[in-house]
Amino acid sequence: MGLDSQESSEHLRSIFKALGDPIRLRLFSLLTHEELCVCHLTESLKLPQSTVSRHLGVLRSAGLVSTRREGKWMHYRLAEDVPKQLIEMAGPLADRPADGERGECSSLA
Repeated sequence: MGLDSQESSEHLRSIFKALGDPIRLRLFSLLTHEELCVCHLTESLKLPQSTVSRHLGVLRSAGLVSTRREGKWMHYRLAEDVPKQLIEMAGPLADRPADGERGECSSLA
């Protein structure tokens, strides 16, 4: 096994390990639809912010999500190089909030 294929194998293993956890799979699924703030993800999952942030860190380390900061809030979105097939499989797993159902981050602080 060459170095390139070994690196590819390690990367693939990290992706499957990251998505093997039900919470991380749900986070990934929610992000297939749109960029979301941590506050919206914690609201959707009904989990503490620290738990959601820890799981998002694993997804980020696996190269599945990227971030941008807006004020004090971190916004997460899928990384640009996530395979389309993975997005298509995971997308239907998420229950998206109805339009207008989600509050503003400042009101959730």
